[in-house]
Amino acid sequence: MSRITDLRTGKRREKRINIYLGGRFAFSLGAEVVAKENLQVGQELSDNQIELLTGGDQLQRCLAAAYRYLGYRPRSESELRERMQRRGFAAETVDAAVVRLREQHLLDDEAFAQFWKENRESFGPRSQWLTRLELKRMGVMNDVIEQVVVGMDDEENAYRAALQKTRRWAPADYQRLRRRLGDYLRRRGFKYEVINHTVEKIWQERGNGSG
Repeated sequence: MSRITDLRTGKRREKRINIYLGGRFAFSLGAEVVAKENLQVGQELSDNQIELLTGGDQLQRCLAAAYRYLGYRPRSESELRERMQRRGFAAETVDAAVVRLREQHLLDDEAFAQFWKENRESFGPRSQWLTRLELKRMGVMNDVIEQVVVGMDDEENAYRAALQKTRRWAPADYQRLRRRLGDYLRRRGFKYEVINHTVEKIWQERGNGSG
């Protein structure tokens, strides 16, 4: 057993309490954990109690970091795991946080993949191939990816991407339009045939004849 000899508020982080055992600093805990467990000077802690306290504190810190990370936009499970591990949290702590986040419906790769596809289609249309690649790079499983991208229409998305792009510039020369718009659509993963059809459609809609 180890006796608590002092409880000191952290100098840099007031919400952290430094725990001293036997006159020496042992570990720190969140102030809410100390209050919840009613830790006091003179109290004795077993090794198992210390492990439970520090493990629970690490989980709460990991969850707090995860909530902040998820606050910017939804994330895939793989993205979140990688971020938390880079922050220095142990694998078992990250595992426990992931379970909690799933239970809270804050981590769901199917919902994330659907969000990603819809967001791309609304604000930056791209091909089925590139959307699939992006989701794969973010660690989404292949079967989930295929369920989400199967209904994507490359012709429609290429046309919508072209409309968004050509609102900002309107080259009167067909070859210039073909070069600039073609390069733009190629970077978004569209195939040669789709690009050709889209460029021709945009050109003709401007009242021009065939290029």
